[in-house]
Amino acid sequence: MSGVQTIHVGKDEADQRLDRWLRRQFPHLQQGRIEKMCRKGELRVDGARVKPATRLEVGQAVRIPPLPDPAEAEARARAHVTDADAAMIRACVIYRDDHVIALNKPPGLPVQGGSKTTRHVDGLAEALRFGYEDKPRLVHRLDKDTSGVLILARTREAAKGLTAAFRHRGTRKLYWAAVAGVPTPRMGTIKFGLVKAPGHGAKGEGEKMHALHPREVDGTPGAKHATTDYAVLEAAGSRTAWCALVPVTGRTHQLRAHMAELGHPIVGDGKYGGSGQENLGDGWGAQLGGDISKKLHLHARSLKIEHPVTRAMLHLTAPLPPHMQHTWDTFQWSAADVPADPFEVLE
Repeated sequence: MSGVQTIHVGKDEADQRLDRWLRRQFPHLQQGRIEKMCRKGELRVDGARVKPATRLEVGQAVRIPPLPDPAEAEARARAHVTDADAAMIRACVIYRDDHVIALNKPPGLPVQGGSKTTRHVDGLAEALRFGYEDKPRLVHRLDKDTSGVLILARTREAAKGLTAAFRHRGTRKLYWAAVAGVPTPRMGTIKFGLVKAPGHGAKGEGEKMHALHPREVDGTPGAKHATTDYAVLEAAGSRTAWCALVPVTGRTHQLRAHMAELGHPIVGDGKYGGSGQENLGDGWGAQLGGDISKKLHLHARSLKIEHPVTRAMLHLTAPLPPHMQHTWDTFQWSAADVPADPFEVLE
């Protein structure tokens, strides 16, 4: 174990999240460990307690408690990845070069660990070294139950470039979803703001995002503006629709909360589905019933982003997970019948 350390935030490190800054300083440090140190008050900035998402400012002093030796941590991490899990995560690779790895993340697999989560992409990335000394680094996230394109950086230089690229307007994330009912109009923009509403558990478990009219955002503490473009690609009568969704902003649960507020929750979304939506199926709310899966039908279909080293545009596409493919087959929906990006067709 190392001793207590105090590190000052450098000039080129301002406005970074604390957890991301820490993982750049200590690549072996797991997200779950960072969250635990914050909860226990062991990790402090200028003497104050902090959260993993706290933004850092130049010159701030970050107190870091004793950490495990990198070699020890690496050995433990590798030991936790079974042969079956290593084969599974390698099979998810849809693109790889010397700088970048892209996965088609399966639904149900968390991207990062937590207090009760030990199996996640960040940990399984130990199996994605492919001859490199360090495991690839996460540069963005998907919700646990959302599948699709997830990109990782193989080097520190690539991580820095990809982080910058995600802030650039040229980067485009497009999702596919099946929703209850059929949105009207069939193409539009949702601009409801979002604010976190506390959950019902003793420690706030089950918290979710609450939608606000845009004019209420500025006067609501903690609320943020959010924008989503949507387009109906196909429909099965009035029962359900295949939608393309583009998150113009990147808020927590944005696509799920926005579609629910529109009256058309994403199929399988127990958190935001509710029972108020009439979907003309055998189910109710966000469940269509019959043999349609109860899993969330939200998939990060494609990502267009500038390569962090070559500067060429990467166009990454991920096939649907089995439960969504079954739904698409049931309603006879085919990718060959729709544009890859319906919004670009209009531009």
